[in-house]
Amino acid sequence: MRIRLKKMLPLLLAAAISSPILLTGCEAHGRVYDSYDHQYHQWAPESGFYVQWENENHYRHERYQRRNQNQQQEYWQWRARHNGDRDRDRDREHDRDRH
Repeated sequence: MRIRLKKMLPLLLAAAISSPILLTGCEAHGRVYDSYDHQYHQWAPESGFYVQWENENHYRHERYQRRNQNQQQEYWQWRARHNGDRDRDRDREHDRDRH
């Protein structure tokens, strides 16, 4: 029994140390609330648009969740005006690849 415990101890220690990291997840894959349209969005597809919005508005990069409610709503209003941009970019790449 004692030998088995000595062999398992490093495994248990590794699991205890890594579990908070594995259970918390990543911000990039979470959901965010769109107060403009009153719905939730997956954040991963938004991250490129979010960086573009920050650049266009001369904002320093900051996590979306840290922005105040006015800036979050400003982002979603901007995003609604740019809703088809990614689709048009994909169409242009597809056309370019075909020729």
